[in-house]
Amino acid sequence: MAEKLNFDDGIKEYEVNGRELLRFNPSDPNVYNRFCELYEELSKLEESYEAELKRLEAETTDDDVESSGKALKLMHDIDAKVKARLSYVFGEGNDFDRIMGGVNLMAIGKNGERIVTNLLAALQPIIEDGIRQHQSDAAAEAVAAAKLNREQRRAKK
Repeated sequence: MAEKLNFDDGIKEYEVNGRELLRFNPSDPNVYNRFCELYEELSKLEESYEAELKRLEAETTDDDVESSGKALKLMHDIDAKVKARLSYVFGEGNDFDRIMGGVNLMAIGKNGERIVTNLLAALQPIIEDGIRQHQSDAAAEAVAAAKLNREQRRAKK
């Protein structure tokens, strides 16, 4: 039987809209960097999505089931791509299809914004606070190390 190794990894749990849990370490610089990458990537994905959707709408007639199917596939594909990117950002253990209750992230919320936009807006202050905490802790560690180094130099004299 394997022995257990437990330590504080900084993981916090956030209940998303009263449903599933999102787990990640908000002070992890890797999460912060990936989150910033996603923000940049998302605007390009949305532009591409909008352009392709307009192209499909221009081709669609009232009874064009094939074009409607293509539009639905496009919506599904972009949703899957964004959810995969979110899992990359916050950790592969976070299944965003489950966390979001199967909702397509390109859907529009009551406030007129895309669901993914609302999600990222809700997460942004958590991540920003986490990275500030990381920077504060790193600065405090550097100061403590400098003080110790100074004390050790003085002790040698």
